[in-house]
Amino acid sequence: MSSYGLEILNRQQCEALLQTQRVGRVGVCTGRAGVFPVLYALLDGDVVFRTAPGEKLIAAALQREVVFEIDSFDVAARTGWSVNVLGIAEEIEPGDELARAEALGLDPWAGEVRDRYVRIRAVEVSGRRVLAAPTF
Repeated sequence: MSSYGLEILNRQQCEALLQTQRVGRVGVCTGRAGVFPVLYALLDGDVVFRTAPGEKLIAAALQREVVFEIDSFDVAARTGWSVNVLGIAEEIEPGDELARAEALGLDPWAGEVRDRYVRIRAVEVSGRRVLAAPTF
């Protein structure tokens, strides 16, 4: 724990929290920075999501470094946590790995066709938990 009221989470704790959510945010910078919500699942410890052509797919085609983030907060209790996954985005090409990604059940919520799968190969996984402030 840091002196600033934050508990630093280890990789195992972060991976456990990644299993608890379905929606996260991907931050990309392909000449134009953006943060985009995605429905995701894990494949061999890496984040996988579906997408349509656009900034996320461009980042994958260029194998750019991206960041993925999930969190949960209780505003009334002033507690919460966040997990960041820093990694290299890549499109999953047809083959065995694509079949495994398709089996994850990532049915798109939005109306557009999202038939491309992107994998974030995790390089660094980090997280923190906000601890409740003591009451006086």
